[in-house]
Amino acid sequence: MNYIALMHKTSSSDYGVSFPDFPGCITAGKTLDEAKSLAREALKGHIGMMRDMKEAIPEASSLESIMQDPDNKDALAFLVNVPSSKVVRVNVCFPEEILNFIDEGAHKLHMNRSAFLASLALEKAGITR
Repeated sequence: MNYIALMHKTSSSDYGVSFPDFPGCITAGKTLDEAKSLAREALKGHIGMMRDMKEAIPEASSLESIMQDPDNKDALAFLVNVPSSKVVRVNVCFPEEILNFIDEGAHKLHMNRSAFLASLALEKAGITR
């Protein structure tokens, strides 16, 4: 899921980040990179809290609709990606010998087959969680 974040900066402030789709979800960083990194963590935590409270997660607004608000005209907009927690069942086929290797590896790491395959895929793609 991608949501638009808005960054504001004045000469006397840190880089502040807010999310128009999530009022009250804000963060700030001393540098641009720090603010962007903290923005992802803030949004991820905010969405997690909303899920825990069984609140509906809003659809992402368009950039056009967000920038129509006069309060946003001086903001720098950027996308923040928050991974979906939706689990999707897939059907895959492996030679039996490879499936045995997968199961042995999963067992050694105290994981189920799905978690093991997901961790391998993320590792191969260079994605850390």
